[in-house]
Amino acid sequence: MGTDDRPRWALILGASSGFGAATALALADDGFNIFGVHLDRRSTLHLAQETVAAVEAKGVQCRFFNTNAADAGKRATVLDALEAQLAEDGGTVVVLLHSLAFGTLVPLARGDGRNVTQKQMDMTLDVMAHSLVYWTQGLIERGMMVRGGRIFAMTSTGSRQVSPSYGVVSAAKSALEAHCRQLAYELLPLGITANAICAGVTKTAALLKIPGHEVLIAKSLAKSPIDRLTEPEDVAGAVAALCDPRLHWMTGNVLGIHGGEEIIG
Repeated sequence: MGTDDRPRWALILGASSGFGAATALALADDGFNIFGVHLDRRSTLHLAQETVAAVEAKGVQCRFFNTNAADAGKRATVLDALEAQLAEDGGTVVVLLHSLAFGTLVPLARGDGRNVTQKQMDMTLDVMAHSLVYWTQGLIERGMMVRGGRIFAMTSTGSRQVSPSYGVVSAAKSALEAHCRQLAYELLPLGITANAICAGVTKTAALLKIPGHEVLIAKSLAKSPIDRLTEPEDVAGAVAALCDPRLHWMTGNVLGIHGGEEIIG
């Protein structure tokens, strides 16, 4: 799916579970080597280890880093390692997937003093939105992503809808979509696309942390004509397909991968 025979790498932020892990496997099926960034404590570290093993079983290379993707110094360390890898094998980064789900789920201003703080607001926007820009800068400035590159970022309908305690993450998702549009514009002359991916309701660890997630799941199931939620593999397969070079003109969009969930009243 590339324009030459160089080894193809995908850099996945949030690679140990959910959409990130599923996309790593889908891209590995297409011959991509995987660089993954995740942040797991001991209790969930096995998820990353299982993903690495599953990717390597497909006959490609896989390197994961358990580190904070929003920390500038640690981001530079990962990019240094990736740059060294590309220098060794002559490869290039074809895909960047931003699937970081770490933010504050508290009200903005409910009047009892238990509201979001500036520190929490800044952290959520930085991790779930602005970090996309910083990782993209690193790849472009180091010449690791070139013509034919694909940038994807996981958004949600929460970018334009409200639900209890989701306001800060909603702002982050809105900013993430805005960043994708601007990156699409700025990177078009370089032949690199940027699109946001809006999945349907998917039972991931991130969803289960949202207050009232039971209602979201119930509503989605009630609307679906086949009585099932979106699954990470649905999205992963779409991302892999969107890497086809014939889609070089598809950029700056919010692409719905939701089985029609949004069109059902």
